[in-house]
Amino acid sequence: MSAHCQLTGARPGFGNTISHSHRRTSRRFDLNVQRKRYWLPSEGRHVRLTLSAKAIKTVDSIGIEAAVARIRARGEKV
Repeated sequence: MSAHCQLTGARPGFGNTISHSHRRTSRRFDLNVQRKRYWLPSEGRHVRLTLSAKAIKTVDSIGIEAAVARIRARGEKV
C-alpha cells in the first residue's frame, strides 16, 4: 500500500536525521494513513478509502458524498 491520502493527496516527506556528531542520514516522515470503509448511499455500496487522519476529520465534516466527488475530481478511481 502506498502511503498517500486519496482525499488530500498528501505523501510522505523526506529529510535527514542528524546525530549528536552531526552526521546526516536519510529518513522519511510518514503520514498517519488509515484504511477506512464508508457507506456510499448514492451508489448503494461500500467504498474503502486510504485516508490520513486529517482527511478522516474532513470526511466527517463535509460528508462522504462530497469527499468522493473531490477524490474523483483529482482523477483517482473510487
